Amino acid sequence: MGRGRVHLKTAGQEQQLSHLSVHTEAEPSHQDGAGCVPMIFCEPSLPGKAEIMTPHEAAQAPLEFGGPLGVTAMMVLLPATMFHLLLAARSGPARLLGPPAYLPGLEELWSPWALLLLFMWLGLQVALYLLPARKVAEGMELKDKSRLRYPINGFQALVLTALLVGLGVSAGLPLGALPEMLLPLAFATTLTSFSLSLLLYAKALAAPVSALAPGGNSGNSVYDFFLGRELNPRLGSFDFKYFCELRPGLIGWVLINLALLVQEAELRGSPSLAMWLVNGFQLLYVGDALWYEESVLTTMDIIHDGFGFMLAFGDLAWVPFTYSLQAQFLLYHPQPLGLPMALLICLLKAIGYYIFRGANSQKNTFRKNPSDPSVAGLETIPTATGRHLLVSGWWGMVRHPNYLGDLIMALAWSLPCGVSHLLPYFYLLYFTALLVHREARDEQQCIRKYGRAWREYCKRVPYRIIPYIY
Repeated sequence: MGRGRVHLKTAGQEQQLSHLSVHTEAEPSHQDGAGCVPMIFCEPSLPGKAEIMTPHEAAQAPLEFGGPLGVTAMMVLLPATMFHLLLAARSGPARLLGPPAYLPGLEELWSPWALLLLFMWLGLQVALYLLPARKVAEGMELKDKSRLRYPINGFQALVLTALLVGLGVSAGLPLGALPEMLLPLAFATTLTSFSLSLLLYAKALAAPVSALAPGGNSGNSVYDFFLGRELNPRLGSFDFKYFCELRPGLIGWVLINLALLVQEAELRGSPSLAMWLVNGFQLLYVGDALWYEESVLTTMDIIHDGFGFMLAFGDLAWVPFTYSLQAQFLLYHPQPLGLPMALLICLLKAIGYYIFRGANSQKNTFRKNPSDPSVAGLETIPTATGRHLLVSGWWGMVRHPNYLGDLIMALAWSLPCGVSHLLPYFYLLYFTALLVHREARDEQQCIRKYGRAWREYCKRVPYRIIPYIY
């Protein structure tokens, strides 16, 4: 989970501080991807070093999400919401609001075969993670001046997974049976997320203070369990947080979508046009996130947040089982879609992707080489930190053009499902609330860091996400 926090990660995604600050000198390139999948989980990036607080500083810092009581409620409500969506998608009324048509018993939720399948999936992704990478990137500088190294092979893992699934299907793998296991798989993944979070919390109790996350060592065990105590929990060179951020959840999302498409073909003779569009749009989003995987190294998920239940559940469970909601809905509630409307939806998706990728590419180019001909003519505002704020190009239109592109793409994912039900638009509604929350956090971070220069930028660029509206 965005890409992915459970305040939740963006497919997602790659949401970095959209003020686009750069040193006047060229910096190492940190490209953005869709990542964090919209979700659950990629938060804005913070330029500079990874932030570490002392125990005293952590104790004085304000608690997020309503403190211990709020995170306790979230640990109940987030899984409950996920199961509600799974049940609503397959029910006749398909109501987003209101109680589900029925409550499954434990015998319907628990399956040792689902748990085995989950462990096989995680094992496969771990094996692909450990394969030689096309590139090894360094993360942000830590408090001890060191930099961790990360393999950049997420897209490679996606391609190899596709090849293995294709070989399996040709050998008789019943991929179309996977949708019938979504409930027990979601249950097994939720249990695994809790178990992993407990193990990581126990591991963090022996970690040095310098290894703790800024917000995860508050002294309250429930709050720290949710946010995560340790910033970069590792076993040798294997980084748990980085692995979970984009690999099993995002690729699993694509696999679930494909299985739903296969089952629709088995039930109705061929997949519907609407199902093809949803699969294609979301595959492009995931492929983009993994192609620009290196961008996740400068997101708040990696450099600020610990790895606790929030990210574990978001990455492993929330992303694949809620982001596939449109495909689930279409399997049980087929919708007619004519070619003219499909072409309009494709155009909307293309516009969203053009804004999303164009804005992020412009930022990356400017950050890497401000003298590049494509960005050399852009107007900037100097700051007291020695960085500059872009105030023209994409970033002179609104303060967060990448958010605007993300929202347009989210709308395009939902439109193939028609307008007779609110359920397929859950992602759009949730993601809108998420990005507005993120934008507010961005504002506070930038005001603290850039002061007068940021206020000047806000006067020059008054609209936050949507031109002339917000």
